[in-house]
Amino acid sequence: MEKNVEISILCEMYGQLLTEKQYIFLVDYYNNDLSLSEIAENDGITRQAVRDVIKKGENKLFEIEEKLGFMKKTMQQKQQIDVILTELQKIKDTSSDKKMNRILEDVRKKLNHLV
Repeated sequence: MEKNVEISILCEMYGQLLTEKQYIFLVDYYNNDLSLSEIAENDGITRQAVRDVIKKGENKLFEIEEKLGFMKKTMQQKQQIDVILTELQKIKDTSSDKKMNRILEDVRKKLNHLV
C-alpha cells in the first residue's frame, strides 16, 4: 500500500491518539496536500519544525498500528468480503430463481455496508 494512503487511513483510525498539532499537520500534509512550507507559514514555524512534528506523528501511528493491528485486520476482512461478494455474484448470475436473487442482493448490500 502506498505510504500516503496508509498514513491517511492510520490517521483516520488513530488520529485522536496524536497531539492536536500532529493530527492537524498530518491531515494538512497527506489529505489536504499542503507542502511543509505552506504548513509552516500557516503555523508561523519553520519548515523543519513541521517536518519533525509530521515524522513524530507518523512514527506514533505506525507504533500504534503495530501494537493494535486494526488496519491490518480491517484490510484482511475487506479482502474476505470481496471474495464472498464475487462468489455471491457468480451464484446470482447462474440462478434464475428470483427469490434467491433478491436474498443474494440483500446479502450483497449488507456486506458492502461493512466495508
